[in-house]
Amino acid sequence: MTDTVHPPAKADQTRRNEMIDWDDAFENMAYIPGGAALPGQWAEAAGAYRAEMAKAGRLQEDVAYGEGPREKMDIFAPEGESRGLMVFVHGGYWRAFDKSSWSNLARGCVESGWTVAMPSYPLAPDARISEITQCITRAVTVAAGQVPGPIRLSGHSAGGHLVARMMCQGVLPDDVAARLARVTSISGLHQLGPLTAIKLNDTLRLTPEEAEAESPAGYDPLPGVPLTAWVGAQERPEFIRQTRLIEEVWGLKGADVTAVYDPGHNHFTVIGALEHTDSPLTKEILR
Repeated sequence: MTDTVHPPAKADQTRRNEMIDWDDAFENMAYIPGGAALPGQWAEAAGAYRAEMAKAGRLQEDVAYGEGPREKMDIFAPEGESRGLMVFVHGGYWRAFDKSSWSNLARGCVESGWTVAMPSYPLAPDARISEITQCITRAVTVAAGQVPGPIRLSGHSAGGHLVARMMCQGVLPDDVAARLARVTSISGLHQLGPLTAIKLNDTLRLTPEEAEAESPAGYDPLPGVPLTAWVGAQERPEFIRQTRLIEEVWGLKGADVTAVYDPGHNHFTVIGALEHTDSPLTKEILR
């Protein structure tokens, strides 16, 4: 005779949630030695790559995809004929950074023969997350109109959330969705409910209703589009949980989901692999 396992009562689950320090769960920089110096290093490396590509005549800078001052993207072209489009969406908890901090992360895909578009987008608190999702929909659509062939999307952290939203049914226009070949969410956030409980929400202004509506895990994914959920194995437990969550939830819906727990990497070192054509992450995005 086997024991029957019952789920915890709702009151018990609420008490457990109240015991979790959600601010700490979503904190990355404080757990990474030298973290405070990283944004300056990122901007320097990105600027050098942008200058290199501009000199080679392979950079279109500040291509507008909307009317807002931050609705612009940079497009990096490979040598010779392009194999298709890869769009990379940056992170920063929907409140920080722009395309100019991450340009060097285009290198691996560009040198593999792909055109890479990197959009900026409006930031919280000026924009709600639902509005940012709409901006990225426009960015992908405009970029798709400039580059023929298959489309691959990747994004980091908040950018991982945004590219996963693009894979939800009904978000991208049908003709663009039909060209979508793979989505890679790197350290992505796929269930936003816990964010309503942290200090960051003073900036994000997420309501429980919007958190639910903007959580990719609550949607049906586009049929036939593979998702890779990639996370550093040394990241905060919440980011590992968010990766496992989308793997399980979308996997149960029949999606082709691969989860990778990258050994030795934290929330920020994990994306450095995008600079290299032969890195497992670059190869995964383009496979």
